[in-house]
Parts: sequence; C-alpha cells; structure tokens
Amino acid sequence: MIRSPLFLVLALWAAGLGAAAQFAKIVVIFPELQAHYGQFGPASGYLVSLISVIGLVLGLVAGVIAIQVGMRRLLLSGLCLGAAISAWQATLPGFEWMLASRLLEGLSHLAIVVSAPTLIAQLTSPRQQGLALSLWGTYFSVAFACIALAAPAILARFGLAGMAALHAGYMAAFAALLAMLLPDADRRDAPPWPSLGDILRRHLTVYTSPFIAAPALGWLFYTLTFVAMLAILPSMVDPAQRAFVAAAMPLASIASSMTLGTFLLKRLSAVGVITTGFTLAIGLVLAVLLSGPSPWLLIALFACLGLVQGASFAAVPQLNASVADRALANGGIAQTGNLGNALGTPALLAVTSTSVAVGLPLLLIICYGAAILVHLAMARSRHKSRLASTRGV
Repeated sequence: MIRSPLFLVLALWAAGLGAAAQFAKIVVIFPELQAHYGQFGPASGYLVSLISVIGLVLGLVAGVIAIQVGMRRLLLSGLCLGAAISAWQATLPGFEWMLASRLLEGLSHLAIVVSAPTLIAQLTSPRQQGLALSLWGTYFSVAFACIALAAPAILARFGLAGMAALHAGYMAAFAALLAMLLPDADRRDAPPWPSLGDILRRHLTVYTSPFIAAPALGWLFYTLTFVAMLAILPSMVDPAQRAFVAAAMPLASIASSMTLGTFLLKRLSAVGVITTGFTLAIGLVLAVLLSGPSPWLLIALFACLGLVQGASFAAVPQLNASVADRALANGGIAQTGNLGNALGTPALLAVTSTSVAVGLPLLLIICYGAAILVHLAMARSRHKSRLASTRGV
C-alpha cells in the first residue's frame, strides 16, 4: 500500500508543500521578523526575495544536474539541505547570516521543485498524469493557506523560532520517508558531466525547443501576475471583505484546478486547457474593468488561473517523452517562475501607483494575451517539427 503510485504521489506532493513553505514560513510571519531584525528596515525584504535568486539563475542547471545524479538523489538532497537550513534558522542568527541561509535555501527549493513533478510523471500512467500534476500544481497555494492558519498558534506556543524548527522537522521526516519508498535507479548509464559551455548551449536548446520550452514560457506570464495579485487585489475591495477575498482567491484556484481542470484534461490537451484558462481570465479582467473589482469577480479570475496552474505541469510529460527532457522542462518552469515572481509585484505596484484606472486591467490583458500567443506559436512550431520528421527531413 505505502509503495502504491497514489501514496508516492501524495508523499511527493507533501514534499512540495515543504518547498513552498520555504517561502510561506517567512512571508506569513514577516511583520514579526521585521520587528526582530528591525534595525535593517527595508533590507528585511530580502528575507523573502533572496530564495528566488538561485532558481532564477540556476533553474535549468538543476534540470541538468537531475539528469546526471537522478531524480531521487536530487530530491533527497534538497529535502535534507532544507531541513538543515531551517534548523539553523531556528537559532535566529544575525541578519547577514539569515540572508545567507535564505540564498542557500534556494538550492534546496530548486532541487525539490525540479525533481518531484518529474518523479510524479514517471510514477503515474498517462491517464492519471493530469490529476496527479493538477494536485502538484496546488502545492504553493495549499502551503500558504496551511501556514497562515497555523502561524498564530505556532508563534504563541513556540515563539519566532518555532516556525523554522517545525519546518526542519517536516523536511527531515519526508526525506526519511521518501528515502525508504523511492527506488534507487541505476545511474551507470548517466551521461558525462557537461562543461560550462555545454550548459550554456543547453539553455539555448531548451528555450528554442517548442516542446521543452512551452510550459515554462506560458508559466512566466502566469507568475508575473498570480502572487502580485494576491498582494494587491484585496486592497481594492471593501475593507470588511478583504480577509475573505484574500483567503478565497487562492482557494478558488485550487478548487478549479482539481475539479474543472482535471475534467478538461481528460478531454483537451494540456496546452488547450492552459489557453482556455488564459482566455477566460481575459474575459474576467474585462468584466472587472467594466463593473469594478467586486469580490466575486476577483475570486472567479483566480478560478480561471487555476486551470493554467495544473495544466502547465501536465503539459510537461504530454510534450516530452524522455525523463531528461521532462527534467529540463521542469527546470525551465522553475527558472521562469522565479523570474515572474521577481518582476511581477514591482510591475503591478508601479502600474497601480499611477492611479490610471485601466492600467492594471490592461497589463493583465497584455500578459494573458501574450501567453496565448506564445502557446499558439509553440504549437505551430511543434506541428511543423512533426511534419518535418514524418517526411524524413
């Protein structure tokens, strides 16, 4: 039972919750951390953002490493490193050391988010991949919701260090569990380690491949807006409804991904579900532009984006047959996701600060329209590539 594909998928998803918690454990208690490191003022914001730097720079490199060392080894290394770093953070070191730990923590996060979805795709049949990867796509929102609910009790009982200490125990527990459950693959057929030049050429190959790059390029436009809107949109509704909207938006994306998203993935290609989600999102943004940011329209907008969330990960195995290409595709998603998270909030804040009413809706429409055009262009390139291969070109 515990080695069944379903149990392994759930265990890998739970490991993903630990990776998402590497962001959430700081974001949710950020005011308390700012008070603790108060003398550093605005620089405390780097406690949140530094973890993204590694993913932005080394996203595809992690895919290359996964091919060399194997998905299991990379995943377990990421979990063990994450446990060790959280244990260190529980000592509440000086601000500079805490920043250094957050930068190093990016390596742990990247190792998990590249290897875990690749393993999920390996462990599930094509018929079940849509559901399994839709579940994986919820890991970020679920982790934030759980930690937001648990944080007050944790702070009250264990103090500021308690969050990091509990996270360390969680990561160590899943490292031990997955070490027992996941089979150790034979690595005798692993290719030789690439040189720096090979890695740079691999970046070019990945981002020019309509098969490997498509999920990552669409994901860029999703991440440019998703986290930023979670931060910005609740402030646009009635203050009495802000808490409800802030909680309901990510929950709506999870619900739509696991229900309507899973239903559509059985009938449409993953790319078709992605473009459907972006198209519906454009319609909701136009509705917001015409009638104003009502709570239910904002929640419905996130439900549309939930379709993009799960289908983007489902597109990886649909478009790429080999484990190596899937690892590179997931590395690309990690890389563009970190780029989107880094650029999105400043861009949306800059637009909203201009007080131009159409600025934010226009930016969202441009992002989602560009995502649709990129996916259509990639689909056309894949069609040409397949035609060329059948003709023996």
